[in-house]
Amino acid sequence: MLRERALSYLVTERFPVFWCPGCGNGVILGSIARTLARLGLERHQVVVVTGIGCWGKADDYLDTNAIHGTHGRALAIATGIKVARPELTVLALMGDGDCATIGGNHLIHAARRNVGVVAVVSNNFNYGMTGGQYSATSPPGATTSTSPYGNPERNFDLCALAEAAGANYVARASVYHVRLLDRLLMEAFSHPGFCLVEVLSTCPVYFGRYNRLGGPAEVMRWLASVCVPRERYETLVAQDREGKFPIGKLVERRRPPFSERYATLQARARQLVQQQPPPER
Repeated sequence: MLRERALSYLVTERFPVFWCPGCGNGVILGSIARTLARLGLERHQVVVVTGIGCWGKADDYLDTNAIHGTHGRALAIATGIKVARPELTVLALMGDGDCATIGGNHLIHAARRNVGVVAVVSNNFNYGMTGGQYSATSPPGATTSTSPYGNPERNFDLCALAEAAGANYVARASVYHVRLLDRLLMEAFSHPGFCLVEVLSTCPVYFGRYNRLGGPAEVMRWLASVCVPRERYETLVAQDREGKFPIGKLVERRRPPFSERYATLQARARQLVQQQPPPER
């Protein structure tokens, strides 16, 4: 039954999907469809905003309202929609290049404002659509098309960044941990304020090949080896945390979302205007 309901949120006539064999984006797409089905959300009440990149093609396959924006601007567009229509469920689907590298400033301010958008970031550690260049999440020392001798830069921890900026809900999973991803998306969709779910994904064509991780199955096994449940990760000493990613729910707050604070401000402004004497003619 769930499968049939989930399929009803997908534009199956556009299958097979655009993504390369072994790409993790199809796993994330399936998890989003199952979440929409479990929550029973009306399609006209859901808006999906995407940017440029491999994961930016996801809106082609979701039977909801959709806006395909420019590179790095998905969260800016999603913020405008949510502020204007707070009753809508607004998703921003971004890759690591789109979210962290090109659109990093929008991520910071969407989290700071605590706008009620669900950001689902597919992090495959490189620019997968344009040739495998390194992004702001590529691990230090990683081999990419623009760092053939190793990435010299430190990488962003997207979840720590969102937490520090003020997000209400932050979580991380991988395309290997599908049941966990389903659960985290359910929680994010139901939580007020800005919610970020980072999904560590596979790119065997570029990141996997350049870093000699093997084919799709081997890259999945690599993800399984570097992901550690948050509770166990916190018990590790610093040297054992190197190269590992804590997964699970990382942050859960109940700070008032932007729409709630903005509605209070609007009510106060209306009251003050009504109390003022009419202008002299």
